Amino acid sequence: MLEDYKENFPFLTGLTYASDDFIGIVVNCDAQIITFYDIAKIPTHELRKEFIKMGEIWWWESNRQIPIDVFLHQEMKIFFPYLRTFVLKDVEHLFGPMTSLQNLLKKRIKRKGIQLVKKMD
Repeated sequence: MLEDYKENFPFLTGLTYASDDFIGIVVNCDAQIITFYDIAKIPTHELRKEFIKMGEIWWWESNRQIPIDVFLHQEMKIFFPYLRTFVLKDVEHLFGPMTSLQNLLKKRIKRKGIQLVKKMD
């Protein structure tokens, strides 16, 4: 079953927490906590289909580094009640992407090192 999720829905992430498996979309993962939308908490089949549709839009139309609820803020508001937060040290990452706001905040400055060498004949 997990292989089906990996192949058909590359935007979904699988986690294990307290011996239970969870599947959803990670919103943010930092040094202490992980927050994600839990697909199992979504009560109706229609809402789950809408959630999958939002995941596909985010996956194929964004750079995948921006969390889904930042990229699709208004559309994801109906899914806020299905957010879960876990302590990261107790979570085992099984598969899928792990987005983090910290990655967006890091400045990436490339510096070139130039070394001058005097040639002596």
